[in-house]
Amino acid sequence: MPPQAKTIQIFLPDGNPRGIRVAEITSRTVEVILVPRAHLDMAAARTELGQVGVYFLLGEATQGAELQVYVGEAEDCLGRLRQHNKQKEFWNVALIAVSKTQYFTKSHAKYLEWFAHKAISTAGRYALENVNGPTKPYISESMEADLADNFDTMRVLVGALGYPLFDELGKPSPKATVHCKTKDADAKGEYTEDGLVVLAGSTAKLQEAPSTGAWIRGLRDGLKESGTLVLDGSALRFVKNHVFSSPSAAAGVVLGRQANGWSEWKYADDRTLDVVHRQNATPDD
Repeated sequence: MPPQAKTIQIFLPDGNPRGIRVAEITSRTVEVILVPRAHLDMAAARTELGQVGVYFLLGEATQGAELQVYVGEAEDCLGRLRQHNKQKEFWNVALIAVSKTQYFTKSHAKYLEWFAHKAISTAGRYALENVNGPTKPYISESMEADLADNFDTMRVLVGALGYPLFDELGKPSPKATVHCKTKDADAKGEYTEDGLVVLAGSTAKLQEAPSTGAWIRGLRDGLKESGTLVLDGSALRFVKNHVFSSPSAAAGVVLGRQANGWSEWKYADDRTLDVVHRQNATPDD
Protein backbone atom coordinates (compact mmCIF):
# COMPACT_ATOMS: atom_id res chain seq x y z
CA MET A 1 0.00 0.00 0.00
CA PRO A 2 1.42 3.43 -0.92
CA PRO A 3 1.96 5.95 1.90
CA GLN A 4 -1.23 7.69 3.00
CA ALA A 5 -1.59 11.47 3.28
CA LYS A 6 -1.24 12.73 6.86
CA THR A 7 -1.60 16.00 8.69
CA ILE A 8 1.05 16.59 11.34
CA GLN A 9 0.94 19.35 13.93
CA ILE A 10 4.25 20.74 15.22
CA PHE A 11 3.95 22.96 18.27
CA LEU A 12 6.72 25.41 19.23
CA PRO A 13 6.34 26.04 22.99
CA ASP A 14 8.55 29.15 22.98
CA GLY A 15 8.03 30.15 19.36
CA ASN A 16 11.60 29.17 18.43
CA PRO A 17 11.62 26.93 15.32
CA ARG A 18 15.01 25.57 16.34
CA GLY A 19 14.10 25.03 19.95
CA ILE A 20 11.84 22.44 21.57
CA ARG A 21 9.26 21.04 19.15
CA VAL A 22 6.27 18.81 19.89
CA ALA A 23 4.99 16.76 16.93
CA GLU A 24 1.74 14.85 16.79
CA ILE A 25 -0.92 13.49 14.49
CA THR A 26 -3.95 14.86 16.26
CA SER A 27 -6.01 11.70 15.79
CA ARG A 28 -3.30 9.46 17.29
CA THR A 29 -2.11 8.98 20.88
CA VAL A 30 1.68 9.12 20.37
CA GLU A 31 3.63 12.37 20.32
CA VAL A 32 7.34 13.02 19.79
CA ILE A 33 9.18 15.87 21.51
CA LEU A 34 12.44 17.16 20.02
CA VAL A 35 14.76 18.66 22.65
CA PRO A 36 18.06 20.31 21.65
CA ARG A 37 20.66 19.48 24.27
CA ALA A 38 21.24 23.18 24.87
CA HIS A 39 17.57 23.52 25.88
CA LEU A 40 17.47 20.60 28.32
CA ASP A 41 16.83 22.84 31.34
CA MET A 42 13.95 24.52 29.53
CA ALA A 43 12.52 21.10 28.71
CA ALA A 44 12.01 20.44 32.42
CA ALA A 45 8.79 22.45 32.18
CA ARG A 46 7.31 19.82 29.82
CA THR A 47 5.40 17.51 32.16
CA GLU A 48 5.07 14.81 29.49
CA LEU A 49 8.84 14.26 29.59
CA GLY A 50 8.49 12.80 33.08
CA GLN A 51 6.47 9.93 31.64
CA VAL A 52 7.33 6.43 30.47
CA GLY A 53 8.67 6.53 26.93
CA VAL A 54 11.32 5.74 24.35
CA TYR A 55 14.05 8.23 23.50
CA PHE A 56 16.74 8.70 20.86
CA LEU A 57 19.98 10.65 21.32
CA LEU A 58 21.40 11.91 18.03
CA GLY A 59 24.74 13.38 17.05
CA GLU A 60 27.75 13.02 14.80
CA ALA A 61 30.55 10.52 15.04
CA THR A 62 34.23 11.49 14.86
CA GLN A 63 34.99 13.60 11.77
CA GLY A 64 31.25 13.90 11.07
CA ALA A 65 31.32 10.93 8.70
CA GLU A 66 28.34 9.17 10.22
CA LEU A 67 25.34 10.18 12.24
CA GLN A 68 25.00 8.28 15.50
CA VAL A 69 21.95 7.37 17.53
CA TYR A 70 21.49 5.90 20.98
CA VAL A 71 18.14 4.20 21.71
CA GLY A 72 16.78 3.94 25.24
CA GLU A 73 13.65 3.70 27.35
CA ALA A 74 12.81 5.10 30.74
CA GLU A 75 10.01 5.50 33.24
CA ASP A 76 11.12 9.13 33.64
CA CYS A 77 12.52 10.26 30.30
CA LEU A 78 13.63 13.70 31.53
CA GLY A 79 15.55 12.17 34.42
CA ARG A 80 17.31 9.78 32.07
CA LEU A 81 18.20 12.58 29.66
CA ARG A 82 19.79 14.50 32.53
CA GLN A 83 21.94 11.44 33.29
CA HIS A 84 23.01 11.21 29.65
CA ASN A 85 23.79 14.92 29.64
CA LYS A 86 26.47 14.21 32.23
CA GLN A 87 27.71 10.91 30.81
CA LYS A 88 27.50 10.94 27.00
CA GLU A 89 29.39 13.37 24.79
CA PHE A 90 28.28 12.72 21.22
CA TRP A 91 24.64 13.84 21.17
CA ASN A 92 23.15 17.26 20.53
CA VAL A 93 19.47 16.43 20.01
CA ALA A 94 17.05 14.13 21.83
CA LEU A 95 13.76 12.79 20.49
CA ILE A 96 11.33 11.45 23.08
CA ALA A 97 8.23 9.43 22.19
CA VAL A 98 5.47 9.26 24.81
CA SER A 99 1.76 8.54 24.97
CA LYS A 100 -0.56 11.55 25.20
CA THR A 101 -2.91 9.40 27.30
CA GLN A 102 -0.09 8.07 29.52
CA TYR A 103 -0.86 4.61 28.14
CA PHE A 104 2.72 3.33 27.98
CA THR A 105 4.00 1.03 30.70
CA LYS A 106 7.53 -0.19 31.30
CA SER A 107 6.77 -3.28 29.20
CA HIS A 108 5.48 -1.14 26.34
CA ALA A 109 8.59 1.03 26.42
CA LYS A 110 10.94 -1.96 26.48
CA TYR A 111 9.20 -3.51 23.50
CA LEU A 112 9.28 -0.23 21.53
CA GLU A 113 12.97 0.18 22.40
CA TRP A 114 13.72 -3.29 21.03
CA PHE A 115 11.57 -2.72 17.95
CA ALA A 116 13.15 0.69 17.24
CA HIS A 117 16.71 -0.59 17.70
CA LYS A 118 16.02 -3.41 15.24
CA ALA A 119 14.41 -1.04 12.70
CA ILE A 120 17.32 1.43 12.87
CA SER A 121 19.82 -1.39 12.38
CA THR A 122 17.88 -2.66 9.36
CA ALA A 123 17.54 0.80 7.81
CA GLY A 124 21.31 1.40 8.08
CA ARG A 125 21.14 5.20 7.97
CA TYR A 126 22.56 5.81 11.45
CA ALA A 127 25.33 4.13 13.42
CA LEU A 128 23.92 2.68 16.66
CA GLU A 129 25.83 3.91 19.67
CA ASN A 130 24.35 1.26 21.97
CA VAL A 131 27.07 -1.19 22.97
CA ASN A 132 24.54 -3.99 23.39
CA GLY A 133 21.18 -4.18 21.69
CA PRO A 134 18.07 -4.55 23.87
CA THR A 135 16.41 -7.95 24.22
CA LYS A 136 12.83 -8.56 23.13
CA PRO A 137 10.51 -8.62 26.14
CA TYR A 138 7.57 -10.96 26.36
CA ILE A 139 4.23 -9.27 25.69
CA SER A 140 0.91 -10.58 24.41
CA GLU A 141 0.15 -10.89 20.72
CA SER A 142 -2.59 -8.26 20.94
CA MET A 143 -0.23 -5.84 22.67
CA GLU A 144 2.36 -6.37 19.92
CA ALA A 145 -0.25 -5.36 17.35
CA ASP A 146 -1.14 -2.21 19.27
CA LEU A 147 2.52 -1.24 19.71
CA ALA A 148 3.25 -1.85 16.02
CA ASP A 149 0.59 0.78 15.30
CA ASN A 150 2.15 3.12 17.88
CA PHE A 151 5.55 2.58 16.30
CA ASP A 152 4.23 3.52 12.87
CA THR A 153 3.05 6.86 14.26
CA MET A 154 6.42 7.34 15.96
CA ARG A 155 8.22 6.57 12.69
CA VAL A 156 6.25 9.21 10.80
CA LEU A 157 6.71 11.89 13.48
CA VAL A 158 10.46 11.27 13.87
CA GLY A 159 10.88 11.53 10.10
CA ALA A 160 8.79 14.72 9.98
CA LEU A 161 11.13 16.26 12.55
CA GLY A 162 14.04 15.63 10.18
CA TYR A 163 15.42 12.30 11.38
CA PRO A 164 14.44 9.37 9.11
CA LEU A 165 15.83 6.79 11.55
CA PHE A 166 13.66 3.94 10.34
CA ASP A 167 13.42 4.56 6.59
CA GLU A 168 15.36 1.99 4.60
CA LEU A 169 17.48 3.04 1.66
CA GLY A 170 16.06 0.91 -1.11
CA LYS A 171 17.91 -0.03 -4.26
CA PRO A 172 17.08 2.57 -6.93
CA SER A 173 15.64 1.67 -10.31
CA PRO A 174 18.13 1.70 -13.21
CA LYS A 175 16.83 5.05 -14.47
CA ALA A 176 17.32 6.61 -11.02
CA THR A 177 20.87 5.30 -10.54
CA VAL A 178 23.75 7.74 -10.97
CA HIS A 179 27.43 6.91 -11.52
CA CYS A 180 30.71 8.54 -10.56
CA LYS A 181 33.49 6.69 -12.33
CA THR A 182 37.18 7.02 -13.15
CA LYS A 183 39.87 4.41 -13.80
CA ASP A 184 40.49 4.21 -10.02
CA ALA A 185 36.91 4.42 -8.72
CA ASP A 186 33.48 3.14 -9.68
CA ALA A 187 30.56 4.31 -7.55
CA LYS A 188 26.80 4.09 -7.93
CA GLY A 189 24.25 6.10 -6.05
CA GLU A 190 20.88 7.80 -5.94
CA TYR A 191 19.94 11.43 -5.42
CA THR A 192 17.26 11.56 -2.72
CA GLU A 193 15.56 14.05 -0.43
CA ASP A 194 18.28 13.30 2.15
CA GLY A 195 21.23 13.90 -0.16
CA LEU A 196 23.36 11.62 -2.34
CA VAL A 197 23.24 7.97 -1.29
CA VAL A 198 26.35 6.02 -2.32
CA LEU A 199 25.42 2.36 -2.61
CA ALA A 200 27.16 -0.57 -0.97
CA GLY A 201 29.72 -2.18 -3.28
CA SER A 202 30.82 1.13 -4.77
CA THR A 203 34.55 1.76 -4.87
CA ALA A 204 36.48 4.95 -4.12
CA LYS A 205 39.98 6.00 -5.10
CA LEU A 206 42.58 4.83 -2.59
CA GLN A 207 45.05 7.67 -3.02
CA GLU A 208 44.04 11.25 -2.32
CA ALA A 209 45.14 14.15 -4.51
CA PRO A 210 47.70 16.51 -2.93
CA SER A 211 45.14 19.33 -3.15
CA THR A 212 42.46 17.42 -1.24
CA GLY A 213 41.09 19.70 1.44
CA ALA A 214 40.77 18.91 5.12
CA TRP A 215 36.99 18.56 4.76
CA ILE A 216 37.14 15.70 2.23
CA ARG A 217 40.08 14.10 4.00
CA GLY A 218 38.16 14.20 7.27
CA LEU A 219 35.10 12.58 5.70
CA ARG A 220 37.18 9.78 4.24
CA ASP A 221 39.04 9.21 7.50
CA GLY A 222 35.77 9.09 9.40
CA LEU A 223 34.26 6.57 7.01
CA LYS A 224 37.33 4.37 7.25
CA GLU A 225 37.31 4.61 11.04
CA SER A 226 33.64 3.60 11.20
CA GLY A 227 34.18 0.63 8.85
CA THR A 228 31.99 2.03 6.06
CA LEU A 229 35.02 2.31 3.74
CA VAL A 230 37.39 -0.67 3.72
CA LEU A 231 40.53 -1.48 1.77
CA ASP A 232 39.79 -3.68 -1.25
CA GLY A 233 42.91 -4.29 -3.30
CA SER A 234 43.94 -1.01 -4.91
CA ALA A 235 40.72 0.81 -3.96
CA LEU A 236 38.39 1.54 -1.06
CA ARG A 237 34.99 -0.15 -1.02
CA PHE A 238 31.72 0.94 0.59
CA VAL A 239 30.45 -2.00 2.64
CA LYS A 240 27.05 -0.39 3.19
CA ASN A 241 24.91 2.41 1.80
CA HIS A 242 25.92 5.85 3.00
CA VAL A 243 24.02 9.14 2.78
CA PHE A 244 26.07 12.26 2.04
CA SER A 245 24.60 15.68 2.66
CA SER A 246 25.49 16.84 -0.85
CA PRO A 247 26.52 15.40 -4.23
CA SER A 248 29.89 17.19 -3.94
CA ALA A 249 30.69 15.56 -0.58
CA ALA A 250 29.94 12.15 -2.10
CA ALA A 251 31.99 12.83 -5.23
CA GLY A 252 34.90 14.17 -3.18
CA VAL A 253 35.07 11.00 -1.08
CA VAL A 254 34.78 8.75 -4.14
CA LEU A 255 37.38 10.64 -6.20
CA GLY A 256 39.75 11.56 -3.37
CA ARG A 257 39.81 15.23 -4.32
CA GLN A 258 37.74 18.39 -4.40
CA ALA A 259 34.88 17.81 -6.84
CA ASN A 260 31.67 19.35 -8.14
CA GLY A 261 29.20 16.56 -7.56
CA TRP A 262 26.55 18.15 -9.76
CA SER A 263 28.76 17.50 -12.79
CA GLU A 264 30.58 14.35 -11.59
CA TRP A 265 27.45 12.24 -10.90
CA LYS A 266 25.78 11.14 -14.13
CA TYR A 267 22.84 9.04 -15.26
CA ALA A 268 23.16 6.16 -17.72
CA ASP A 269 22.48 8.52 -20.64
CA ASP A 270 25.48 10.64 -19.52
CA ARG A 271 23.36 13.56 -18.31
CA THR A 272 24.61 15.08 -15.09
CA LEU A 273 22.72 15.74 -11.89
CA ASP A 274 22.92 19.41 -12.80
CA VAL A 275 21.10 18.87 -16.09
CA VAL A 276 18.47 16.56 -14.62
CA HIS A 277 17.72 18.28 -11.32
CA ARG A 278 18.78 21.91 -11.72
CA GLN A 279 17.79 22.51 -15.34
CA ASN A 280 14.35 20.94 -14.93
CA ALA A 281 14.94 17.90 -17.12
CA THR A 282 13.93 14.34 -16.17
CA PRO A 283 15.71 11.02 -16.85
CA ASP A 284 14.34 9.10 -19.81
CA ASP A 285 12.25 6.00 -19.12
